[in-house]
Amino acid sequence: MKKYLFLLMAAVGLVANASAQQALWGASKVVSPELNKDRSVTFRLDAPDAKKVSVVGDFTTLDGKSIARADMVRGEKGIWEWTSPALISELFYYSFVVDGLKINDPANVYFNRDFASMANIVIVGGGYGDNYVAHDVAHGSLKREWYHSPTLGFDRRVTVYTPAGYEQSKKKYPVLYLLHGSGGDEEAWIIQGRTQHIMDNLIAQGKCEPMIVVITNGNNWQQAAPGETAEGLVYPSRRVRMKPKNDASFVDSFGDIINHIESNYRVIRKPEGRAVAGLSMGGGHSFRISYSYPKMFDYVGLFSASVNNVTDEKVAAQLAAQRDNGFKLYWIACGKTDFLYKNNIAYMKYLDKIDFPYEYRESEGGHTWRNWRMYISEFVPMLFKK
Repeated sequence: MKKYLFLLMAAVGLVANASAQQALWGASKVVSPELNKDRSVTFRLDAPDAKKVSVVGDFTTLDGKSIARADMVRGEKGIWEWTSPALISELFYYSFVVDGLKINDPANVYFNRDFASMANIVIVGGGYGDNYVAHDVAHGSLKREWYHSPTLGFDRRVTVYTPAGYEQSKKKYPVLYLLHGSGGDEEAWIIQGRTQHIMDNLIAQGKCEPMIVVITNGNNWQQAAPGETAEGLVYPSRRVRMKPKNDASFVDSFGDIINHIESNYRVIRKPEGRAVAGLSMGGGHSFRISYSYPKMFDYVGLFSASVNNVTDEKVAAQLAAQRDNGFKLYWIACGKTDFLYKNNIAYMKYLDKIDFPYEYRESEGGHTWRNWRMYISEFVPMLFKK
């Protein structure tokens, strides 16, 4: 009898524990988002007391229409639902608005941080989106590490991707230095850019050379991403928190990053083994770094780049020196509705004037991660070809 009583109590304990865990983890009563075979996506929210619920996002349909907001329909038991039209293959951001209050999807644990905001994500396959997710392929490694910047006068953090097989190999690898935009940090190209997945998948497909990717923090006043320093869990801010030594800029300090990587990783220490690319502010940094170190990089990528001062005598002379020194690829990409589109067009007219060779990729859309993920997916296959 005691044996059966013990088993009954154990069973009750297991049920109670499972219920407690369910309550603790907030198990959802609905599936959301749900990817359908026709490339539509169904979103659901359990909100029986709500009066109005909407989905807000950046959806694009197969026929090119944009959907920024859609009202959901209340179904049985207070489950709200909306199914999108068939969507292009892409990573989409979305949130719910419940009676005027914007919230994240409680059934979806996947988020992206963009500076000081958070949103859920959903990835639709069948195109570019296929490279933004993990597949059953050999995976590279990600390392967040610290280096000392004597130019800026303090320690800083950098993210380093090494391709599958790096640890077991003795070969030397080429390096892509990848730079973020305003409001970003050394996490941006990983969280929003999906760089580790893109690299793993393209390398596995034989579409690009195995390479090391160094994702920097381009804010010269910042040691690392918010919440990753002794400042604690501070609210993300663009205000200056640390004063760089002698007011040195990120471009001034870029040699410190190269020295750290080339002292600690097996890399090709020649121009043909180095590339620098970035988006927006990072594109501007790439523009300046590549002419400030005219014998350092054979490959340069400017994505929606912030370029200016090309008529300044010193800048003009450095661009001429970069041209005369020679390189293998200078790749410019920008969306037609990007607010920096006119700047990039003007810059290319200047390059034409001085016979500076470049390649140009124009896309639809504006100043968005959708474009930048696409650009990096197209840029890296052109690098380090023998």
